[in-house]
Amino acid sequence: MTPTPDPLLEAKALVEHYLERSMVPDPEGASACLAPGFELIFTGGRHFHGPAESAGFNARRYAWVKKRFLRTDAALDPDTGDIHVYNTGHLYGEWPDGTPFDGNRYMDCFVVRAGKIVRTDVWNDSAEILLDRAGLAEAPL
Repeated sequence: MTPTPDPLLEAKALVEHYLERSMVPDPEGASACLAPGFELIFTGGRHFHGPAESAGFNARRYAWVKKRFLRTDAALDPDTGDIHVYNTGHLYGEWPDGTPFDGNRYMDCFVVRAGKIVRTDVWNDSAEILLDRAGLAEAPL
């Protein structure tokens, strides 16, 4: 008897594979996980259409950056059939001046439809950390 595939587990594996390919960076490998018309909305409301664009943005913000996954959760939207996948953890790497960082919280929210990622929303603490480093934070971190 062949086991029945679990769409939630498959969507979580797809998202983690996409994130791993994005961190290499391997924009072509990451793009294989995406549906036509993919939308990527980054912190601050920046819109991108693929991993190469977000990698270019990250190359200006960080000397290098990686994600340390804490958890990946998935939920089925019974009205649309979409699977919403949430991946959270911490960014670590170096700022452009070579200063290392770790513990920068992030939350990525994905919409998976028919086995492909159609949308990602990305949030992290980078802007707040940069404001603090520049002496512009309204309160201590």
